[in-house]
Amino acid sequence: MGTRVSYPAEIKIKAIEMRLAGIPVKEVLSQLNIRSYTQLKRWMRWYKNGEMYRF
Repeated sequence: MGTRVSYPAEIKIKAIEMRLAGIPVKEVLSQLNIRSYTQLKRWMRWYKNGEMYRF
């Protein structure tokens, strides 16, 4: 098991905006230094469900 990483809300929102703009997942992960694609998928699900309070 790896080290727990906490991302600021600004990074999460930026990642979502980049994905909605059509930027490939690998590019988003590398530019923002996000370790996991699963984490990005979770943020996208929260955004689409209107659960912004989770950020």
